Amino acid sequence: MRVVRALSVALLTLGLAAAPAAADASPSPSQDGTSAPTRAGTSFRTAAEIEQGQPATASGSTGDYLYWSFPADTGQRPTVKATVKLPESHAPQTWQVDVYDGLRRRQACQYGAQTRTAAADASSVELACVLRTVRAWSEPWANDPLPGTYYVRLTATGVATADLGLPVGSEVRVDSRDIGGSAAVDGSLAEPLVPGVATKPAEDREDAAVLAGLEPEDGWASGWWSDRWVWTAVGGILAALAGVGGYALTRGTGRPSRVPPA
Repeated sequence: MRVVRALSVALLTLGLAAAPAAADASPSPSQDGTSAPTRAGTSFRTAAEIEQGQPATASGSTGDYLYWSFPADTGQRPTVKATVKLPESHAPQTWQVDVYDGLRRRQACQYGAQTRTAAADASSVELACVLRTVRAWSEPWANDPLPGTYYVRLTATGVATADLGLPVGSEVRVDSRDIGGSAAVDGSLAEPLVPGVATKPAEDREDAAVLAGLEPEDGWASGWWSDRWVWTAVGGILAALAGVGGYALTRGTGRPSRVPPA
């Protein structure tokens, strides 16, 4: 009974530890009361900042490059969705959404319709790009997604000359799924890959480097903690309980009363 009781306590602990991770798996819209952006940048430097879970809209012209930026942290798998509202009359157009990391390296999409061609009678076109899971650390030669700022670029390719300059409307939204400890790695970056590194005067008159204000709602992850530690600890407890239970079942009841002592 003691073994069964201890096993029940361990399973209850496992459920309580896993519940917060499951609750954080689904993204929620921003609750800071900020209004959704209604403009987009025309380059990396002028990209409009958006929060995850917050839709952003912008008006532009066919042939323009529209840029947005958003923060992505360790363990997140961002999904970028874009909708383009086309003019009433137009030729077939091909639209494409690209995502770049803080080093302005183009990141490949795991899946999703990153490029789509709209027919001449189409009123809108929808695009999607699901990135790979953001890692806390990577080799210098690798192209793995790392924590920091990510850029979204929306543009039309192969546009007919008659369609250049036609007004279009766009809507972009970024959501992330928290992958958790299954994507954890040993190591972390000294600083997230974010733009806007500037200097400000300090008390000792020396310039101190500061980073841009674009960051996740809860701040950047430290890189060493993940729910992998919880599962490892619970697995060790269960293994110890299994060993105690096996010993209790196999050791027997001791020397039978009918057998005289040696």
